[in-house]
Amino acid sequence: MGKSIVEKILAQHIVIGEAVKGTEVGIKIDQTLTQDATGTMAYLQFEAMGVPKVKTELSVSYVDHNTVQIGFENADDHKYLQSVAEKYGIVYSRAGNGICHQVQLERFGKPGKTLLGSDSHTPTGGGVGMLAIGAGGLDVAVAMAGGPFYLTYPKIIKINLTGKLRPWVAAKDIILKVLEIFTTKGNVGCVFEYGGSGVKTLSVPERATITNMGAECGVTTSVFPSDEITREFLIAQDRESDWTELLADDDAEYDKVIDINLSELVPLAATPHSPGNISTVRELGEIDVDQVCLGSCTNSSYKDMMTVARILADKKLHPNVSFVVAPGSKQVIENIIQDGGFASIVSAGARIAESACGFCIGNSQSPKTEAVSLRTSNRNFFGRSGTKSANAYLVSPETAAAAVITGKFTDPRDLEKLGIKYPEVKMPAKFHIDDSMFVFPGEDKKDVEIYRGPNIGDPPAAEPLKDKIAGVVTLKVEDKITTDHIIPAGSKMKYRSNVPKYSEFLFEVIDATFHDRAKELRDSGKDNIIVAGLSYGQGSSREHAALCPMYMGVKAVLAKSMERIHNANLINFGILPLNFKDQADYDKLEQSDALEISNIKEALVNNQNLKVKNLTKGTEFEATYILSDRQKEILIAGGTLAFMRKQQK
Repeated sequence: MGKSIVEKILAQHIVIGEAVKGTEVGIKIDQTLTQDATGTMAYLQFEAMGVPKVKTELSVSYVDHNTVQIGFENADDHKYLQSVAEKYGIVYSRAGNGICHQVQLERFGKPGKTLLGSDSHTPTGGGVGMLAIGAGGLDVAVAMAGGPFYLTYPKIIKINLTGKLRPWVAAKDIILKVLEIFTTKGNVGCVFEYGGSGVKTLSVPERATITNMGAECGVTTSVFPSDEITREFLIAQDRESDWTELLADDDAEYDKVIDINLSELVPLAATPHSPGNISTVRELGEIDVDQVCLGSCTNSSYKDMMTVARILADKKLHPNVSFVVAPGSKQVIENIIQDGGFASIVSAGARIAESACGFCIGNSQSPKTEAVSLRTSNRNFFGRSGTKSANAYLVSPETAAAAVITGKFTDPRDLEKLGIKYPEVKMPAKFHIDDSMFVFPGEDKKDVEIYRGPNIGDPPAAEPLKDKIAGVVTLKVEDKITTDHIIPAGSKMKYRSNVPKYSEFLFEVIDATFHDRAKELRDSGKDNIIVAGLSYGQGSSREHAALCPMYMGVKAVLAKSMERIHNANLINFGILPLNFKDQADYDKLEQSDALEISNIKEALVNNQNLKVKNLTKGTEFEATYILSDRQKEILIAGGTLAFMRKQQK
C-alpha cells in the first residue's frame, strides 16, 4: 500500500512510538518558530531547562504581535528576545520584518521538514509541503532543547480539489468552504491533506491561505504536495536547493476523502462570531460596511496585495469606509512598491499599517461602535477586534476590495458591472530579497548577558497533582469557548511576561468577577474548577490560557470536549483535563457547586474513570480522560518542567 504525504513525513521523523492511528508518537522537530506574544515565556521556560544552545536545525524568534509598544513592557520583551537569540543560537526577526508565518514561508520553509511553532497558525507552512504544527510555548521550548514533540498519530483526511477557481473567487473561499463542511469542532486528531488536479492551479500563497485556516477546523495541521509550483516559488525566493518533490503515492489510502470542485465555488464569508458561520456573499445582501482590513498571516502575500491594488487602480475608497492595509512582510512591501501596487493602494485612500498581526489580534484598528468590519484575517471571535459591539466578517481580498469601492457588502463578481475586470496576478519569477532585518546567530555566545526588564518574571511553577481535588465550580461556560474568552489578546498582551498581572484579566469577556472569586478560593485553600461545553479552548495556541488559570488555583477543567492545543497546554501546566462520560451531566451542574474528585492517582494508574461528587446537590457522576502514560506522569509531577527536572535527576 502506498503512503500519503503525511505518512511519508512522519515516517522520517518518528523517534518514539509506532505509526498506529490513535496512539501517541514522539517526532523529531527540524524547525521552530516563536512570536513575541508567546516567545518570551517560551524562552524563559527554555532557559529553565539549562540547555546551552538550541538543538534544532533552525529556530527563529519573530517580533510581530506586540509592536505597538505603548509602555515599556513590549520593548523590554523585544530586547530580552534578542539577547536570548544571540546567546542560544536563534535567528531573530526584528519588528518590521513581517508576520512570522508569511516570513517563514518566504525565507525558511522546506518541503518534508517538521516545523513546530508557538502560534496556532503555524500550519501555514503546509503550503510548501511542511508538516507544520502549532503548539504551546513550553512544547516549543522542549523541541528547541532537543526533545520530541508528542502528538496522536492522526487520521488523514484527503481533500480532493478538482477544476479551477473562476474569476473573483479566491483561495479564501476554498478554506471557507472547508469550514462549512467540517465546522470548527469535532476534528481533533485529524490532518487535512490536499490533492487532486486542482492543486496545480493554486500558487504557494494560495495554498498557504488554505493551510493557515485549517487551524479553525481544529485539525492538527494541513499539508499540500511539494511540486513544480512549490519549486517555482522557492526559485523565486532564491532557495531552489531547499526544494524536494513530495507527492502522495497513487495508491495511498485515507480515512476519509472529500471532493471540492473549485469551478463551482462562489465568494463566501464567515459571519459573526465564528469562522465556522459560513454564508455566500450574495446571500448577505448589501450591508453597509464601516471598515475593511486587508492583511494578517492569512491574506497578506504579494499576490493578495497586488490583486487588491489592481482592483483599486484609479479608484477611491467609499467615504464611509475606513480602509487599513497591513502587508505581510517587508519583502511584500518592497515587491509591491517595485511593481506599482503600493502606490495604487495608497492612492485609493488606504491607511498603511505595520507588517504585523495588528488588527487581527485586536491590538490596533478597533472599529467603531456596532461597526461592520470586513477582514481578510482568520478569526472573528466575539470582542477580538477590540470592540465588543462590532460585527466582524472574514472575507477574501477580492470581496474586501469590492466593499472598499461600494461601501457595502458586495459580491466581487458584481464589479464587472462597474467596468472592473478581474486582474490575473502572476507570481514573480524572482522576488526582491533583503534579509537585513534578520539577526543571524554568530559564534558561541556563552557570555551574552540576558536582558530582563521589570515586567519579566520567572515562570510560575505548578504543584504536583493532588490525590483529591476539592473545590468549587468557579465558572461554567457554554460551547465553543475560545482562548480569547479565557485570556484576552489586544492591549493586555504586554503583560504576558508578568503572569500575576495578566491573570487579572482571566475570563473578563465572560465574567469580570472571575479573578477575584478565584483568588479568594485559592487563598482559602480551595480548588478552582472550570466546567465547559463542547470544543473548549478553540483558537490561539496561547499557553497563558492554561498558565494563568494554573496560577489562580484551577486544578481541573471538566468539559464536553476540548481542542488539541489547549488540552496539551493544560497538561503542561498540571491542570487535569476531564470530559463528561455522559454529557447530560453538564446540565446538572451549576456555577458555585462544590465538587470533590478523589483517588485521582490510583484511577489514572489503573485507567479508571474518575468519580466526581457534587457535594452541593448530593449527586455523583463519572468523568473520563484521554491521557497517555507519559501525560499521566507529567500531571502527577506537576507539569512538564517539573517532569523534565525529575527525569534529569
